Amino acid sequence: MKEEELIKECKKNNYTAQMQLYNMHKRQVFNASWRILKNKQDAEDVLQDSFIKGFRKVEQLKDDTNIGAWFKRIAINRSLDVLRKRNKQWMDDVDEIEIEADVNSDDLIEEESITIDLIKECIHNLSEKYRVILTLYLIENYNHREISEELQLKESTVRNQYIRGKKKLKEMFHKHRSHEFKAMHTAK
Repeated sequence: MKEEELIKECKKNNYTAQMQLYNMHKRQVFNASWRILKNKQDAEDVLQDSFIKGFRKVEQLKDDTNIGAWFKRIAINRSLDVLRKRNKQWMDDVDEIEIEADVNSDDLIEEESITIDLIKECIHNLSEKYRVILTLYLIENYNHREISEELQLKESTVRNQYIRGKKKLKEMFHKHRSHEFKAMHTAK
């Protein structure tokens, strides 16, 4: 069955259609949540909550809607709610210092040896305030205004944290590169 047909069936509360959509989209929804929460159990809970909420409100969707993106958006919002409850302080720790820099520069990836897996690993190892903003911006394609609304922060704060997080990522890449270089020359 095509996705549009599955959506129509879900609107009729068809369990089989719901399970098909769940199986089609569970991985991307889980991954979006996991990148934000960095906790498998929390991400699995958010996954289940997102699909339950989504199927309860499925009648609001147009039949041609990208339902995978819709479930993912629900999961991201739910993940941010979990973060807020888990640690109300993480957003309060954000510095309000203004940084003048070109936020839109694409100089993050300078070396060919930097892989997507390395980028994801490095983002995963960032502190929460940088990880969440970089994940939403770089991976989930939110813009700074959307992130500021979701996190209830000033847009300038989001931009500053993005710049700082990007700087920390670059530092991690350079460390990785220097370790690779040392390993190559030590092996000879």
